[in-house]
Amino acid sequence: MTEPTFSPGMPMWLDLASTDLQSSKNFYGQLFNWEFEDLGPEAGGYNFARIGGKMVCGLGPAQDPSRGSSWAVVFDVDNADETVSKAQAAGAKVLAPPMDVMGSGRMAVLADPAGAAFTVWQPMAHTGAEIIHEHGTFTWAELSTTDIGATKTFYPKIFPVAMNDYDLGDSATYTVFHVAGKDVAGAMANPSVPPSWGVYFEVNDTDAIADQAIDLGANELMRDDTPPGRIAMLIDPQGAPFAILQSNPDFQM
Repeated sequence: MTEPTFSPGMPMWLDLASTDLQSSKNFYGQLFNWEFEDLGPEAGGYNFARIGGKMVCGLGPAQDPSRGSSWAVVFDVDNADETVSKAQAAGAKVLAPPMDVMGSGRMAVLADPAGAAFTVWQPMAHTGAEIIHEHGTFTWAELSTTDIGATKTFYPKIFPVAMNDYDLGDSATYTVFHVAGKDVAGAMANPSVPPSWGVYFEVNDTDAIADQAIDLGANELMRDDTPPGRIAMLIDPQGAPFAILQSNPDFQM
């Protein structure tokens, strides 16, 4: 298994902000067989989740519990400060200005023009997930937005990304973020939900894992077969939405 490498504009890490960190660790630990490394008080209770010793993602206490629990998608960038400047000029809001994180990297949190929050990370010691596209690990990021036109204009101004549209039929279009020769994320117009980035975890058996998640206290929003594979969309017991995907090995955009 080759450790992934990330280029600027690619999702490279996931963070869970939880209103009940221990319960979140119990849930995801049982669901995906994650093991946890607590980085200690100086890291504010932040944990790495690992599979077979390899880093999968991070979990920490929610900084504003009134906003609930949520997953954040983190994008690789060459320079966090320059990215923030470009994003502001393109209509983004800065939710957290650039800051150094314990020698691991430099980060900032932004909201795109439609209001979807995301994080940018300039790697130093921490260069991203050490395992992806395997059972229990990150496999796809998806933006739900009320303004797909603004999405296709905004993100190429801050990332070296091409935006490719695919016809889903019934007048529906799916926009794919293409970076360094790879399809790395998607976006869809969805006026019924607040704009947000969502996360997908790869699984070996969608039905078995979705059923287990429900037994562990999750709520299911939907489960269906799609061209990329069988998916289920869930809300974890602390209220954070996430999705699982059993990929179709024959699918190609």
